[in-house]
Amino acid sequence: MKLKKITAAAMCVSLLLTGCSGLSGKRGLTYSDTLFDTTIKVQILDSANTSVIKGCETLCKKYDAMFSPDNKKGDVYKINHAKGKAVTVSDDTISLIKKGLYYGKFSKSEFDITIGSVSRLWDFRSGKKKVPSSAKIDKKLSHVNYHDVIINGNAVTLADKHAKIDLGGIAKGYIADRVKDYLKKKGVKHATINLGGNVQTIGTKPDGSDYHIGIQKPFGKNGDAIASVKIDDQSVVTSGIYERYFEKNGKIYHHVLSPSTGKPCKTDLYSVSVITDSSLTADALSTICLMMGYDRALNMVNQLDNVDAIFITNDGELHYSNNFQKNH
Repeated sequence: MKLKKITAAAMCVSLLLTGCSGLSGKRGLTYSDTLFDTTIKVQILDSANTSVIKGCETLCKKYDAMFSPDNKKGDVYKINHAKGKAVTVSDDTISLIKKGLYYGKFSKSEFDITIGSVSRLWDFRSGKKKVPSSAKIDKKLSHVNYHDVIINGNAVTLADKHAKIDLGGIAKGYIADRVKDYLKKKGVKHATINLGGNVQTIGTKPDGSDYHIGIQKPFGKNGDAIASVKIDDQSVVTSGIYERYFEKNGKIYHHVLSPSTGKPCKTDLYSVSVITDSSLTADALSTICLMMGYDRALNMVNQLDNVDAIFITNDGELHYSNNFQKNH
């Protein structure tokens, strides 16, 4: 599934996750897997029945298939291969697409879920270091326009039959939020959800203390933190140009593509970590901020309620949004 893969340079790492209490059943239940093109881990810090952690597995696997552009049984695949015909999809897919369209409008098209036709040209995984030709990019770029996504009830139509949606910029955030909702309904009060560095927490640690989440040092070794943030019942999501990239002829080509050029976005940021209640919101905003660059992104975050951010500029310096120190 072509979501934002966390490679050796993982975005965030959960730190200091200890302690158990609460529900009846086994303590410290953990579900680990490889889904969404990354390693995931859900850890219940209360005592809970094994059926609860099994439910997390079922939920994650369902979404992995549903949102994958490569799974023929999934909603996204069906939409992308419908040749302009309407496709009836799940409530979850509708909700996620609507969020994608919202952030397309919010960002004035700097975020666009129809980037799929272009993103398929790029290969950041095989090590081939191949840069698509400008002609190929321009041809596919003509099909990038989120206004071509039409929703009618649970039916999705791509007005441009050559358009392709790619929900990778927000899917893991959406999934983390849904896993959190599920666990809370099951009575879980203390847990961590780490979808390849997209970290969502439930409550505090069992002893009442905050979770400490490390922020990855750009281009550093996996787990090499440059900073940390204290949170409870919130999410931390980082977007960085070091997550998936290759270097060719002294130039870095990273996976955060600009919908206006079809090429890696030009930015003065190495990474942006967004802290807020919703993992989906943090997921979308971190990507948008990275594409905006430091000055515009800082100004935007400072105008948003209940959103904090850590910026690492391309000189390696750390910068914080206005309310960060007060909140964390």
